[in-house]
Amino acid sequence: MTTLAVIDWQSLITRDMIIPALRVALLLGIGLPAVIITAALVGRATAKRLSAQSAMLARKAVLYFGIIVIFVAVFQQTGYKLTALIGAAGIAGIAIGFASQTSLSNIISGIFLISEKPFQVGDIIKVGETKGTILSIDLLSVKLRTFDNQFVRMPNETLIKEKVTNITRFPIRRVDLNIGVAYKEDPKKVRDVLLDIADKNSNCLDEPEPLFRFVNFGDSALEFLFAVWCVKSDYLKLSTEMMLEIKERFDAEGIEIPFPHRTLYTGSATGPLPIRLVDSQDKQISKSESSQL
Repeated sequence: MTTLAVIDWQSLITRDMIIPALRVALLLGIGLPAVIITAALVGRATAKRLSAQSAMLARKAVLYFGIIVIFVAVFQQTGYKLTALIGAAGIAGIAIGFASQTSLSNIISGIFLISEKPFQVGDIIKVGETKGTILSIDLLSVKLRTFDNQFVRMPNETLIKEKVTNITRFPIRRVDLNIGVAYKEDPKKVRDVLLDIADKNSNCLDEPEPLFRFVNFGDSALEFLFAVWCVKSDYLKLSTEMMLEIKERFDAEGIEIPFPHRTLYTGSATGPLPIRLVDSQDKQISKSESSQL
């Protein structure tokens, strides 16, 4: 004959079990939100005095430290010995380290990037063919937002090895304009017109002053470099403005911007190419049966 054992739950649930459980619930239910709120407040307070990158690092440091303290306290309440936990974590860390050498390399690279500060959150950088605004600099990677609103994650190791161009590091930038005019034009007149355009544009800085340089005798044009300085936030605006104003002024001044010229050669064994000239009504007015291009 079988008998059913009746479990006495009141005898199993003792005072020593209820109090630690309540403490764990309080730590997780109140401690974690408190840490998150504190980290957010620290981030806002430091953002007014420090750079965006420093404020983000301070916020994350408070957040991670608070989470570690809470979980250590939780383990203590549940009866786990920290010495055994630390030993297990050390063994696991060694195993994970061998299995994730790339991640360790990225972490070390991230520490160098954070300490060296070649760029900060909000800067525009160019790495290879990728160009975008920095959203965050973390221990493993740097997050970018490209100009066409795409999210790019770059491993820190890549940024250490590759050439990185910080486009907005300095407060002012130079707008370089490559200009070509016909050989019949006077270079001095071209220079005076360009300098006058820069002088009348309010976005061009007077210091440093605009740069005009005769670059080369090109295949189809006299080639010049005209460079003006502006505040970095006005770079794209000024570049477009200058191109439009140069085209309008050159047309008004009668300065020709030539198109490329090409010469066709068909060889000595081939006869001349025939050319037909027509008027505006598409009527034939003349023929050249022997014309050499």
